[in-house]
Amino acid sequence: MSRPIFIKNAAQLITLDGKMKAPRIKAEMSDLQIIENGSVWLEAGIVQAVGRTSDLLEKYTHRLAQAETLDATGKLVTPGLVDPHTHLVFAGSREKEFNQRLEGATYMDIMNHGGGIYATTEAVKKASHTQLFEESLERMNGFLLQGVTTVEAKSGYGLDWNTERKQLEVAKLLHEQHPIDVVSTFMGAHAVPLHFKENPEVFVDLIINEMIPAVAQAKLAEFNDVFCEEGVFTPEQAKKILEAGKKFGLKAKIHADEIEPYEGAELAAELGAISADHLLEASITGMKKMAKAGVVGVLLPGTAYFLMKKFADARKMIDLGVPVALSTDCNPGSSPTVSLPFMMNLACMKMGMSPAEAITAVTINAAHAIDRAEEIGSIEVGKKADITIFDVDHFAKLQYFYGVNHTHTVIKKGRVVVKGGALVE
Repeated sequence: MSRPIFIKNAAQLITLDGKMKAPRIKAEMSDLQIIENGSVWLEAGIVQAVGRTSDLLEKYTHRLAQAETLDATGKLVTPGLVDPHTHLVFAGSREKEFNQRLEGATYMDIMNHGGGIYATTEAVKKASHTQLFEESLERMNGFLLQGVTTVEAKSGYGLDWNTERKQLEVAKLLHEQHPIDVVSTFMGAHAVPLHFKENPEVFVDLIINEMIPAVAQAKLAEFNDVFCEEGVFTPEQAKKILEAGKKFGLKAKIHADEIEPYEGAELAAELGAISADHLLEASITGMKKMAKAGVVGVLLPGTAYFLMKKFADARKMIDLGVPVALSTDCNPGSSPTVSLPFMMNLACMKMGMSPAEAITAVTINAAHAIDRAEEIGSIEVGKKADITIFDVDHFAKLQYFYGVNHTHTVIKKGRVVVKGGALVE
């Protein structure tokens, strides 16, 4: 049994207390529930007490000698960051496409000529379990050093069952062996394989009748995702796939309205999806329907930045009542990054979000986007002891000093896993 941990004297302790049942919307996203000179007592992997330092010192005076004390004087303490949309498990890189885009090629141009998702699919098919695990493990360490304690991970670089299963099995192994929790999503509907291009309905039937039942039987994923986009999967196809997943207990997510307006946001609301992601081209009607249905809008500013596209209109979504979360969309083609703090900066600079809203979007709202808000995303008694300590004294400095990693200490399930900005062996 590990020792209790006493975090004391935080310049700002962001608790985000009180919104486990539903994500924060509108003005709620700016209410961080900050305690100045705050402290937290962690024990048995759980948050046991939260409050002002003076109050916790009085409460635990008789036990201080038993605890590992972390002095957070001059530092910011937040819930462990949550990344609700990644393509974590992949092999290789696609730097050649970076240069192609700089020369004017579009994302879909590259994909339609056998690059993009197809290029990574070939690399993943050729990679062994061991290679996939080791490459993905390095990314996991990178996430941890950025203050992230939970990530969602999608398959989708297989487009056949054997390779999809390989990705999901590696994700499960990472969850078991790495401090970060991995929440898995099946995304067999990431692209239509080239040999099915003339008859995509055959591939849709393959996903529905063979892949989804196999995923459910092996218990390899919790969510089911579809790339609903012109030239990929139509809204009608996406609906069939997501409804099929729901019959097998897989909760619906959707890549929606990224390249073109395609009624993906509307479909997410109709199906009661837990999230609709990207939304660069989402319609006002779709946003309003998402707000009414309580669908979390997971926005991926790194993708817009890297593809040199317009950014999603986070300000409009928040004002309409859409609960907004942020993610890296870590993947080899359109967002090769693990820096969730940089996503917060982009959200403020390019999407109209405030620093406080950005914090909410990578903590409690991100937790809601992966159905984990009763366990993580805020610092409340009874929740997992997932906490990040940043070497700044005010939350706005996380976005102000952009491109700088301020992570000092990361605690996962009550154990210190990063200290002084370095991994703890």
